[in-house]
Amino acid sequence: MLSDADLIAFVPATDVDEARDFYTGTLGLSLVEENPAALVYEAHGTMLRVTPVPDMTPAPYTVAGWAVDDIADLVTRLGSRGVVFQRFDGMEQDELGIWRSPGGGLVAWFKDPAGNTLSLTQFQP
Repeated sequence: MLSDADLIAFVPATDVDEARDFYTGTLGLSLVEENPAALVYEAHGTMLRVTPVPDMTPAPYTVAGWAVDDIADLVTRLGSRGVVFQRFDGMEQDELGIWRSPGGGLVAWFKDPAGNTLSLTQFQP
């Protein structure tokens, strides 16, 4: 039924100005629309709607992520823009904070200004 429909991703934000600075300036996403209901981004073919909310408790899990070709390069570049990558007890992560999954994929996590956990994943061929 929905296999031919485009996916729309939603991320809550308590401070729209901070969210705009982060998603546009830090992450480099293209802001295509701003209205009272959302900051609307084009994220490589997927619509990302950063939705203003009056208050929130961040989810204790990843809410959105990107599949990337060179995770080490992106972690380094985002780190130079002030992004802090998360470290988790009990997970072996390298010096950049990148974890190797049992299947060989590489994953790194970071938070947006509202505390949402986001990720980068480099899948293995």
